[in-house]
Amino acid sequence: MATGATVDCLVVGAGVSGLATALALVEAGREVTVIDAGTIGSGASHGNCGTLTPSHAPPLAGPGTLARVLRWMFTPDAPLYVKPSLSPSRLRWFLGFARRCNARDYAASARAKYALLADSRQRIADWIARHGLECGFHESGEDYVFRTRRALESELEDLPLLRALGIDVEVFDGAAYEAQEPALKPGVAGAMRFSGDAALRPDHYVSELARVLRLHGGHVFERCQLRGLARDRHGLLADTSRGRIQARDVVLTTGAWAPLLARAVGQRWLRGAIQPGKGYSITYAPPALLPKRALVLIEPSVCVTSWRGGYRLGSTMEFSGFDDSLNERRLGALERGATEFLRQPTGPEVQEKWCGWRPMSRDDIPLIGRAPGQPGLWLNLGHGMMGVGMSAGGGQLLADLITGRAPDLDPAPFDPARLA
Repeated sequence: MATGATVDCLVVGAGVSGLATALALVEAGREVTVIDAGTIGSGASHGNCGTLTPSHAPPLAGPGTLARVLRWMFTPDAPLYVKPSLSPSRLRWFLGFARRCNARDYAASARAKYALLADSRQRIADWIARHGLECGFHESGEDYVFRTRRALESELEDLPLLRALGIDVEVFDGAAYEAQEPALKPGVAGAMRFSGDAALRPDHYVSELARVLRLHGGHVFERCQLRGLARDRHGLLADTSRGRIQARDVVLTTGAWAPLLARAVGQRWLRGAIQPGKGYSITYAPPALLPKRALVLIEPSVCVTSWRGGYRLGSTMEFSGFDDSLNERRLGALERGATEFLRQPTGPEVQEKWCGWRPMSRDDIPLIGRAPGQPGLWLNLGHGMMGVGMSAGGGQLLADLITGRAPDLDPAPFDPARLA
């Protein structure tokens, strides 16, 4: 990219949200340039489990979450771990998060998340069919599996909310479920099936979004870091590591890195609105005995997915700031959790060990819309653990707002101003 370039829409961040937003804008007739400080899909888009799950609408903040946080505070390999810190931005975030740990806000967040997840689930399927995206997409659904009756009964408390949202749920007792899933060890207490869920290979999905974007005239520049953003009479002027870029509209889709850019883009409030929640995964060559569909092993909070040539254990949530170290103890917890449930919990060869930061908003609802007090700056951030699953819906919603088209979703729950 030449110094002093002028572009129509500049999207900052070439992860799944940025590329989906760019594709939706291109389809709406806008000219789009995407930049990324690293490489395409090198953040949280890369090593997640690739599930598309309207069933995951209930948020992390719920009536029992604070008790779990306190109980696991000194267990570094717990499914949900919060490292003690006196960071002012983290304390502001956790105070806001703690206020959401009630039944009313839990239901409100679930409704907003479901609307976006369900919309995106269908849009992703449409994009895959229309653009020929090669990403291992399959619509086999997803199962929650329980070893203890107590855990099953706790999850069943959400059934009225899930069914009110329109989520199809089928409940199995342990014996019935074991009879149809030979990959499991005996002793399962029960299972819940969400037949409307789907899965894909996330790194291939992101690569395919970039391919189709370029095919339709979009541009992607890697290793181009945003350093600052200012307004002049022509619009917004982005200062990057590869020169200045003049843009009519700028879209920030930098995920968990957004708080680190808050000052540079004039949105300091982002520091207390989003925190990085580190997730982990291990990818193997597939074992001989694979589960028939994606699984969530509830007690250890381990997600199990597979595709041709790959098998992945993932999940967990660690709040430790911007620590990017790979914690082997937490990786080991994934394997130990899978071993409790599966006859062949790991594959014959480790292909990759990974961790990445998920952008966790205080209310577990994404920030999609106009940035407060900055004309021409737009946000598509804070998707938490649902970045892949919300990608097409979030991208389309923002493209509609930017272009002035009436969106299919109510944009109000996602307005960034609510957290500013």
